[in-house]
Amino acid sequence: MSDVSARENRPLRFGVVAPITADLPAWRDQLRGLADSGYSTILLPDVPQWQPAPGPALAVAATITGLRVGTWVYASPVRPAWITAWEAHSLSVLTEGRFEMGIGTGRPGIADQLRELGLPATPAGHRLSQVREVVAALRDLDGPDRHTPVVMAVGGPKAQALAADLADTVTFVMPQIETRAETTQRVEQFDNRRGAELALHVPVVGDSVAAFMAGPDTDAAAVRAADSLAFLPGDPSAAAEEIHRRREEIGFSYFVVGAEAAGVLAPVVAELAGR
Repeated sequence: MSDVSARENRPLRFGVVAPITADLPAWRDQLRGLADSGYSTILLPDVPQWQPAPGPALAVAATITGLRVGTWVYASPVRPAWITAWEAHSLSVLTEGRFEMGIGTGRPGIADQLRELGLPATPAGHRLSQVREVVAALRDLDGPDRHTPVVMAVGGPKAQALAADLADTVTFVMPQIETRAETTQRVEQFDNRRGAELALHVPVVGDSVAAFMAGPDTDAAAVRAADSLAFLPGDPSAAAEEIHRRREEIGFSYFVVGAEAAGVLAPVVAELAGR
């Protein structure tokens, strides 16, 4: 099968970063609405002190709907590798295979966060080794009869090389005003010899900016003006056209948006997910 055919034939799916920012009944209702709209995955960030820890919250989320659940994404320096792997494996078992472990080296400013938490300041060069250790421990815990999907958030060449070896799904960490041409080049340079699913982190939809997915100074107009793939139109027909274009021209088939925009895109998701 040609690369173009593979892109066109990979099913589209849609995830939502849905942190607990309101009372629990409202969050539960939000998750049920996502399930009814055709979204495939409920995702939670790993940001200490912003919300409940992702592991327990995802375990609860998995009991509310039949959707997949996942981290977007674990920060490797925040926990010992085996603890992260144990939690991920446990979630995979408890959800009967509906958990996906997203992992990366941490958000911008991770060194300051570690210092605030009283944790060791892990050198940048060692954080990728921690990611590898987590995945290795997860595979040991899973054993031969289970395969917890691993989603890796990657930036530079070393991270991309690690993802090429280990990840089931890859999302690229890139500037929010990176142009379409630059992102296309980034993807083309990725050695996707294992056929990993390519996921696109989309923090801006129309005029809506997802707080847990974007930097505090994100300018929606600037992101849109840059022709950045961090933006999707708020108009449903334009968004659907753009999603198809990104799959066919670049290979993205998994689109992750914030809860703030989930309702706006619900008609698109319902149509493209075959609902």
